[in-house]
Amino acid sequence: MNNRIFIIVLLIGFLFTSCVPTQDLIYLQKKGDSSNNLINTIAIKPYRLQTNDILSITVKAIDPKLVEIFNMESGSQAAISEQTLYLKGYSVDDHGNVRMPILGEVNVLGYTIEETRQKIETLLLNNHFKAEAGVYVTVKLSGFRYTVNGEVASTGTKVLYQDKVNILEAIANSGDINMTGNRKDVKVIRQFPQGAETFSIDLTDSKAMQSPCYYLQPNDYIYVKPLKQKSWGTGKTGIESLGTIITILSLATTTFLLLKK
Repeated sequence: MNNRIFIIVLLIGFLFTSCVPTQDLIYLQKKGDSSNNLINTIAIKPYRLQTNDILSITVKAIDPKLVEIFNMESGSQAAISEQTLYLKGYSVDDHGNVRMPILGEVNVLGYTIEETRQKIETLLLNNHFKAEAGVYVTVKLSGFRYTVNGEVASTGTKVLYQDKVNILEAIANSGDINMTGNRKDVKVIRQFPQGAETFSIDLTDSKAMQSPCYYLQPNDYIYVKPLKQKSWGTGKTGIESLGTIITILSLATTTFLLLKK
């Protein structure tokens, strides 16, 4: 009798430990000493350009014909596709330069988007145009690129056409983290001109918004590790785990009866 009770308790314990707890699935929970006060996100550091970045550079003037050579298309910029930006945009080469008509090689490595805009505009006004020409320069990245891998519904490189992207938006755009994904230890690998750095963020904690990787930077790599329940293969929910237990017990019983014969 005692052995039966022990086995039942053991199976119940196994059932609960093999399931994914609800608190491991909920984002931005208030934990520990978290108060009801608003949690302020950290200041976002501006992205500094790196090699292989592709820029969309538009130059406007009172007389459009004067600056037509700088622009990818004479038509509406809204009609430019991602493929067109890749083929006709200004790519930052291995030396950190973009090659522009008239201006030639312009070094932008380590510059912010705003600093790049100011540099190009200054070069044009100082050497090629008068102030009366009304030269106006716009510089943007050709989409916010990042890569997601691991326990998400849709892995791969994604592109969002917006200036700021936080990690929750990026994951949502990838179909969300699977139930077997570890939300408590999501890795973000970030490239800097001097090398790569790896960050870890707990997306189940509301303090995640204070993490330096909560707001992504272009070319970030996000990796979602699997939970131990996936490697066990016991199931994500109580029903799945119960089914696994029944299967194991049935197999054990069948094996025992066959050996007894």
